[in-house]
Amino acid sequence: MRELASRGQLRLSFLRWAVVTVPAVVLLGFLSGRIAPTGSENAWYMALAKPEWQPPGWAFPVAWTTLYVLMGLALAIILNARRARGRGLAIGLFILQLLVNLAWAPLFFGAHLVSLAVIHIAVILVLAIASTFAFARVRSLAAWLMVPYLCWISFALLLSWEIDRLNPYGETLVPSGASTQIEL
Repeated sequence: MRELASRGQLRLSFLRWAVVTVPAVVLLGFLSGRIAPTGSENAWYMALAKPEWQPPGWAFPVAWTTLYVLMGLALAIILNARRARGRGLAIGLFILQLLVNLAWAPLFFGAHLVSLAVIHIAVILVLAIASTFAFARVRSLAAWLMVPYLCWISFALLLSWEIDRLNPYGETLVPSGASTQIEL
């Protein structure tokens, strides 16, 4: 005999997932940004030429926190979609794109690999698009929650490309090796 869950039970199940996924994604994002100093805390970054259209420094933590919350909610929706076709693929693509995303800040701010970071963020965008389409096949709301992230990653790709263009020798601005500014 097959039992159906009530709306209240389904809502509670989603909330249980969200209570885990949202803080986990936000915490991982925060930790990724703390591996190496970012923004105005990073002397190397402050020495780089930046485009006039770059947002103010305070916008980045606000944007990323909001995006990580939305991503955590999207993941919770997919995790809550038990027995949905494509759920496993959607979860796998999300985790892959998140791991690649979390490696970007240490690559750019810590290792100072500006050109490689541009390629890296393009890979993030491709994986995030794939994840969003996989989410759409499971639950459309989860995909819509990923759209602001796609927009921001697209903007971040353009910003990174412009910083790379303005700083052709940005990788050598600060000696590499022991002085990479990576804090452990």
